[in-house]
Amino acid sequence: MTQIDQIRLLKLLYQYRAMGFEYFKEYKPVEQKENSILLSSQIENLEQNVNNCHLCNLAKNRKNIVFGEGNTNADLMFIGEGPGANEDASGKPFVGRAGMLLTKIIENVLNLTREDVYITNIVKCRPPENRVPTLEEVSACKPYLLQQIKMVNPKIIVALGSTSFHHLMGEYETPISKIRGEILNFGEAKLIPTYHPSFLLRNPSSKKDVYEDMLKVKGML
Repeated sequence: MTQIDQIRLLKLLYQYRAMGFEYFKEYKPVEQKENSILLSSQIENLEQNVNNCHLCNLAKNRKNIVFGEGNTNADLMFIGEGPGANEDASGKPFVGRAGMLLTKIIENVLNLTREDVYITNIVKCRPPENRVPTLEEVSACKPYLLQQIKMVNPKIIVALGSTSFHHLMGEYETPISKIRGEILNFGEAKLIPTYHPSFLLRNPSSKKDVYEDMLKVKGML
């Protein structure tokens, strides 16, 4: 990490402190599900905080934040990379071609609906030209994501793509092709990395790998 990166991250830490954060503990899910009314209120408050967030440059050009949607008591949570153009326009995650493919996977392999699971992304605003979010952008958004995970308290998290896997686990060397399908510990939850639906649109032959990964997920639910 360069000195400029360190200065930027230090600036973010001061901004977090101004927001009321003193420090961040390693994520561990709560032991029991919160009361649904209280949980809904907490998630709405968190979404409003994200909507008012301007901690990184992605906020300057967004049309909408893409906070996440689905069952806030879901046992299964999907986490992608970031919103694309369709998501930025609608404020909903995974609504383009990749989203349609994800929906088919959820319905046809897991025998669930999108309403049964929770879907979100590493960053809540669209990176320009759908580029990979920077470390600074992820660092600004990750505290919101960790609170989101804590509130939903899933049993299983599916990391969609290398960006999601790397930033969730803090491990940046292993390629997704080497780790997909592995069952990893994430606090008290289990995390399974797999290919992002956008990758599958470009590489249809990899659909069989994701199919195998989702059968593993199904067997754990």
